[in-house]
Amino acid sequence: MPPAEGRELFASLKAVFGDGPELPRVEDRMIAGHVPVRVYWPSEEDYLPVVIYFHGGGWVLGNLDTHDPLCRRLAREARCVVVAVDYRLAPDARFPAAFDDCFAATAYVAEHANEFNIDPSRLAVAGDSAGGNLAATVAIRAAELGSPTMCSQVLIYPVVAPEFETESYLAHAEGFGLSRKTMMWFWEQYLANESDAASHYAVPSRAASLHQLPPAHFVTAEYDVLRSEGESYAARLQAAGVPTTIRRYDGMIHGFMHCGGVFDVAHEAASELADHLRQVFAQ
Repeated sequence: MPPAEGRELFASLKAVFGDGPELPRVEDRMIAGHVPVRVYWPSEEDYLPVVIYFHGGGWVLGNLDTHDPLCRRLAREARCVVVAVDYRLAPDARFPAAFDDCFAATAYVAEHANEFNIDPSRLAVAGDSAGGNLAATVAIRAAELGSPTMCSQVLIYPVVAPEFETESYLAHAEGFGLSRKTMMWFWEQYLANESDAASHYAVPSRAASLHQLPPAHFVTAEYDVLRSEGESYAARLQAAGVPTTIRRYDGMIHGFMHCGGVFDVAHEAASELADHLRQVFAQ
C-alpha cells in the first residue's frame, strides 16, 4: 500500500503495542531547529542518564506514539531520561534526512544537558530495526567527530545492510512478520540512489574502522530476517575490540519488543534491557 496508508495502519495498532506506565513528566518538544521529540522523565532528579531513542518502521512507518509504551518502560525501569526522536520519514524525505535529524537531536541533547536535567557523560543511543540502523550510524558519526561522547549503543534487531542472501533472510523470507520482500522495499524507499548504499551513514557495515565506537548491546530475534546481519555486525564490533554483548530471544519474530500487547516476553526483554542500561550507567 502507499506509504501514507501504511503509516496510518501501523499507527492504529495500539492494542498490539500495549500500554506503558505513567510517568511524572512527559513533554513533546521541538529541538535542533526542526526535530520533534518526546521527552520522558522517570523522576524530578537532576543529572539523570539519558537514552536517545530512534523508532523502527523501515524508515517509512512509525512515530512517537507507536513506540511510546516501550520508551515509557525504559525510562521508568532504567531510571533514565528517554528522548524519542520523530525523524523525517521516507520516501518523502530519503537518506540522509533521517540520519541528519537523529544526529542533530543527539548532539543537541548532549549540548543542552541543563535543559533536560541530564548527565551528558552518561548518554546512550538506542533504536529498533531501522532505528537500530540510525543508532549505529549516529554512533559512527559521533566517533568520527569526537562528540558527543556515548557510553553505549543499543541496537535492537537492527537493519545493517541491503544484502538479502544471509542465512536468516533465506530461512525466514516469508511467514514470520517482516518479510524479505518488504525489507527490500523499505531499502528502496530509504535510499535515493544506488550510490547512497556506499555511505557508512546509511549502511553501518561499510564503515572502514569500528574500533573507536562505544560499547554495544544487541537484541536479536530467532525468526527474524535481520538476525544474521545484526549478529554479524556484533561480531565485527567484537573483532574490532569494542565491548559487545548480544541477547538473542529464541522463538521471537521481528518487532516483538515494542509489541507488549501481544508478547509477554516484550516486557521481559524491556526489563532485561533496562537492567543492562542501569549497569552501563553505573560504570
